Amino acid sequence: MRQSRRKPQSSVAAGRGFRHAIGAAVAVVLAALPAGVAAADPMVARAADLTELSLEQLSNIVVMSVARRDESLASAAASVYVITAEEIRRSGATSLPEALRLAPNLDVARADTNQYAISARGFNNVLANKLLVLVDGRTVYTPLFSGVFWEAQDVMLADVDRIEVISGPGGTLWGANAVNGVINVITRPSADTVGSLAFAGGGNLEWGAAARHGGALGSDGHYRLYAKTFHRDDSALPGGVSVHDASDRAQVGFRSDLGTPLGALTVQGDAYWGDIDQLPAGRRIGGSNMLARLAREFDDGGTFRAQAYYDHTYRDHHDQFTERLDTVDVEAQYGRRVLERHQLLVGAGYRRARDRVGNTASQAFIPAEKTLSWSNVFVQDEIALADALTLTVGAKAERNDYTGTEFLPSARLAWRVRPDLFAWAAVSRAVRAPSRIDREFYSPGEPPYLLVGNDSFASEVATVYEAGIRGQPSAAISYSVTLFDEPFERLRSAEPASGTGPPFVFANGVEGRHHGVEAWGSWRLAPWWRIVGGITALRESLRTQSGRVDVSAPGALGNDPSAWWSLRSYFDLGPRHEVDVSLRHANARTATLVPVPAYTAVDVRYAWHPSRTLELSVTGQNVFDPRHAEWQNQAEIGRGVFLKVTWTP
Repeated sequence: MRQSRRKPQSSVAAGRGFRHAIGAAVAVVLAALPAGVAAADPMVARAADLTELSLEQLSNIVVMSVARRDESLASAAASVYVITAEEIRRSGATSLPEALRLAPNLDVARADTNQYAISARGFNNVLANKLLVLVDGRTVYTPLFSGVFWEAQDVMLADVDRIEVISGPGGTLWGANAVNGVINVITRPSADTVGSLAFAGGGNLEWGAAARHGGALGSDGHYRLYAKTFHRDDSALPGGVSVHDASDRAQVGFRSDLGTPLGALTVQGDAYWGDIDQLPAGRRIGGSNMLARLAREFDDGGTFRAQAYYDHTYRDHHDQFTERLDTVDVEAQYGRRVLERHQLLVGAGYRRARDRVGNTASQAFIPAEKTLSWSNVFVQDEIALADALTLTVGAKAERNDYTGTEFLPSARLAWRVRPDLFAWAAVSRAVRAPSRIDREFYSPGEPPYLLVGNDSFASEVATVYEAGIRGQPSAAISYSVTLFDEPFERLRSAEPASGTGPPFVFANGVEGRHHGVEAWGSWRLAPWWRIVGGITALRESLRTQSGRVDVSAPGALGNDPSAWWSLRSYFDLGPRHEVDVSLRHANARTATLVPVPAYTAVDVRYAWHPSRTLELSVTGQNVFDPRHAEWQNQAEIGRGVFLKVTWTP
């Protein structure tokens, strides 16, 4: 039986103040919803969305993360899956990590109520460090471990236009740490969210509410404002013992877009607060950001884009560490067709981060305060070798404070075999540059130390070979298949130290390779029925370099299933009813001393549109499984029901 507990009085008071503050913010946005504003007919909006398009139209989806410019998904020479806005809506997802389960090339494991392990092509961990994540061009990144604190990342899912998920390296355009993949969350321009939207929902595991309003801004601009709040209940260990990880989270933000495609300015920002239970005392998270982006098209066909943002984050992990991180980032790029057959793209960027850590007796980063900087220049040339054959070559030189300048080249060959068949191949060099944990970590936080960072820790290196095909043999069927082989060098190990210092240090003593296949497809069986499925199979072969000893725990580099797959079915039962079924499976994770068994989960969603302005939905999560663990800490994900009301006045 699940144990209950009473929160400390200070935590209860903080939680009440937190909920009152965000409740006021949601009320402000709700008060701004004018009753007379005409919103788009949701029936028309759904019909115009990507999931409702024909497969021929779907092949013309535009992506920008592969070439750092808009191009057709059908012609993108990479393993890229696009999560559409309609897929997110019909999944019933209530958070960004849950929406990422829709990408078959991502391994998503929920570690507890708040934490996730997310990666592509292996090395998955709650501190995974080889996946680059961007939200509207802003890198979501901590220099502590070169990764993402997923419990701190959220967006208004109703405002997401698409999520582009690239599995494979993207270092030439996006820089170090884009080793195994790039996730780019792209929200809708504010012109696409004129009018109002509000939702409220709840169930046995979580509840939440949100409101958004958008409108015109002068003669050539638009804006939107939003506020949202969510509460998630405790997860439990086997036997029903509470993990004590319930959380409250809130976020507010805005976006404004001015001008036309010939000269457009975007300004946007967000702020968030979070309160997460934990024994013996809770964790607190918070942050804010502001971004400005200028885009311009010239009469000669050239394009220019410049972007700058400021990001502040705060974390307080009781008895572990606190962190305040302030980041400033600027970048610019220019693209133009030259000499008829060359599409040239050049760019440069600079980032500066001030990281301040509060050390504890359990662990420390020394020095506690560190200012880091990264600078880069890149060039890419897309060469039309023939009408159906294109070679893209590029390179980035990126400098960091730890290892100096890293060289990140790539070459991609694309061949339009037939109008319905596209083939591509690529070779790339990618690196995971050192983070503070590699160089400056001390455990415990006071002498005598047991494990410390290594001031000579070098970048981890991958040389990646890929080949893929993407086809559409009929108007109802499309597919994508990618093979990959990734040799790795200088992966992190923990080794006995020489001399009189601490007994163990981080080092670059592991090497090996990952290889496998990623495949997915879509089949429209009838105008009212579409199924989407995908599978990733992964084989890992890692070893300690000859003559070296690695004492780190099994699974320290990651804990990955040998395969995972998903199958989703979308039914439109007339113009007002939807039934969606999602089936996903992950093989066992056996790289740790406590293996995670294989599991299969089924989610079912039913939605009813009684009017043009109202959607009522119910989502059943893990409907055939009372609970299961997805990560090695054994926190179990329980069966859930979530009722949601969405209103578009």
